[in-house]
Amino acid sequence: MADTATNSELRPDKRYQASQSTWDDIAESRPFKDLMATKKLFIVPAFIFFVVYYFALPVLVGYAPLFMSTKVVGEVNLAYLFALSQFFMAWIIAGLYVKAANNFDRLAQDIVEKAVLEKAETDNGGK
Repeated sequence: MADTATNSELRPDKRYQASQSTWDDIAESRPFKDLMATKKLFIVPAFIFFVVYYFALPVLVGYAPLFMSTKVVGEVNLAYLFALSQFFMAWIIAGLYVKAANNFDRLAQDIVEKAVLEKAETDNGGK
């Protein structure tokens, strides 16, 4: 077991290496700011929705106990169904985030590729 190589040992590190000033330039660029704004458009509403959805159960159980104790099927009431739905909602939000994150990753890759090209141009004297 000790002789097996990890994935990182088998392939060279392909991460973009840059100076702090280069990272600062990237952070100040319009594409990077657009990426952050795009991420915020998804993350903030998803977070707010989930927090409200999560805390709705204890609030409803506390302030509307008769409503939440309404039997739906046999002994199963609305509170149990709502609690169960939170598991599904968490998975749905996670799935939506994975789908959105793929787009974020493509945008980030474009930004890095542009930075690599600009660095190559400046290293070659602007040729």
